[in-house]
Amino acid sequence: MKNYRELIETRVAREAPSLQALLTEVAPRGDGDLQPLEWADRETRADLRAAAVLVPIIEYDKGPHVLLTRRADHLGNHAGQVAFPGGKIEAGETPAQAALREADEEVGLKSEYVEVAGFLDAYETGTGFRILPVVSFVTPGFTLDVHDGEVAEVFEVPLSFLMNPDNHERHKATWRGREREYYAMPYNGHYIWGATAGMLKNMYDRIFADD
Repeated sequence: MKNYRELIETRVAREAPSLQALLTEVAPRGDGDLQPLEWADRETRADLRAAAVLVPIIEYDKGPHVLLTRRADHLGNHAGQVAFPGGKIEAGETPAQAALREADEEVGLKSEYVEVAGFLDAYETGTGFRILPVVSFVTPGFTLDVHDGEVAEVFEVPLSFLMNPDNHERHKATWRGREREYYAMPYNGHYIWGATAGMLKNMYDRIFADD
């Protein structure tokens, strides 16, 4: 992936939407990408929550890797699922500040190792979050300090694997009494699926599909 940095820098959004726009405008991507979902009443829904996640691309000499976590099993939302570091955007924060803060709190990734490149499309989940992915380049040499109350595991996946459309599988499951279809990218014993896989698919569509 020799040109990954140039592609990312030229194809991500350089400015984040305002918090109001993030919550009120229709999210371009979401859990309903593959089928309409009953929860997506965007006109009247009042409980949407704004969140940001860091998409950390570690720039190794051997090639870029993406850092991912597996959430602790006892958490109330998305327990045990593979996720990017991230969480709720607090009052007075920008999405980038929220993503960097959460990455520090969850896994101890310090901001001095992180260079924010830009933003992907907002992503709406069936659990009521509007998530803004913050794509970032990470310099190797960092030391992680994992908060085991929130994170069960940290692992890395080659960017080339995640951005290969051959690995963008479509799986089905029954959720809230309805069959739903979702993206999944199983890798080395890790089941990357749902919102995380959906955001990675958006990253591929926006940045690498035409390369």
